[in-house]
Amino acid sequence: MHRRQFTRLLGAGAAVTAAPAIIRPARAQEPLKVGFIYLGPVGDFGWTYQHDIARKACEAKFGGKIKTTYVENVPEGPDSEKVLNDLANQGHKLVFATSFGYMNYVLNSAKKHPKVFYEHATGYKRAANVATYNIRFYQGRYVQGVIAGKLSKAGIAGYVGSIPVPEVVQGMNAFMLGMRSVNPKAVLKFVMINSWYDPPKEGDAAKALMDQGCDIITQHTDSPAPLQAAAARGIKAFGQSTDMAKFAEGTQLSASTDVWAPYYIKRIQAVMDGTWKSTDTWGGFAEGMLQMSPFTNMPDDVAKLAGATVEDIKSGKNKVFVGPISDQAGAVKVPAGTVMDDAALGSMQWLVQGIDGKLT
Repeated sequence: MHRRQFTRLLGAGAAVTAAPAIIRPARAQEPLKVGFIYLGPVGDFGWTYQHDIARKACEAKFGGKIKTTYVENVPEGPDSEKVLNDLANQGHKLVFATSFGYMNYVLNSAKKHPKVFYEHATGYKRAANVATYNIRFYQGRYVQGVIAGKLSKAGIAGYVGSIPVPEVVQGMNAFMLGMRSVNPKAVLKFVMINSWYDPPKEGDAAKALMDQGCDIITQHTDSPAPLQAAAARGIKAFGQSTDMAKFAEGTQLSASTDVWAPYYIKRIQAVMDGTWKSTDTWGGFAEGMLQMSPFTNMPDDVAKLAGATVEDIKSGKNKVFVGPISDQAGAVKVPAGTVMDDAALGSMQWLVQGIDGKLT
């Protein structure tokens, strides 16, 4: 019932005590509709799985005040814009788009639906009704690299990459910097599968890396396939996005775990309060958006070092990308004493010394 109608009823002599009985049910019947679009299936046990855990946490937090919808297996292309528009047309007032490749389609949909609020994960383009949010995944990669540098007997680790966007490049570089912080001669090999989620390709890439002598495996892809391939050969590895230990109890070392729920809850509350604004959020260990799963299958001293590294990054003592840092050709990219800023990190398309392979 609109305010104008309510005033008209009062003017017509309607009992004041009757008005709350009319209005109260109408409010109760209108939960905030929140939509999520996912690149992969909720059962990928990685990236999408972790976002969906956060969606369920929102439902638990708000109960009947919200109604959530998710659409899985949405490709990063024109079809995603159709899904975004459909959610808006169905009355969703807040939509979370959870993959980088949705970026331009989010902006297009936002223009068509200016009263809908959009949140784009890992993107960098914003609008009045489009916010962006991301996790400093590279912080976890650095910790993984420190562990790998301590444990790799060959001094060679393997990295299953997805698509060579800056987020993935940051991760490889941070892993290498962490590894070389304890083993200056360490080498990192990688394979790009040109997909975020493709279990057969992910597993094959891990096998190819192990065939090249890599005795530690990590990944920036969404399924547990690389971890499982490594476990089949008794090779230790890291999980991705969520704790994947159940797939490799005897070989998973840890996993960089994404923590989305507090952010989602905060943004849903902002819509409810009428305080939502377009913002750009990039959080890591310090903000609680990134955690490491338990350090297992390693000596106590290595686990202790890994924990201390997390604390140093969290406190700001270790800023990860601190010069001097040189690229593969030996050219200094970050001078001594200089810390790379977020703009440079967000456009990173070069590899540090010690990484074997080319991005293109």
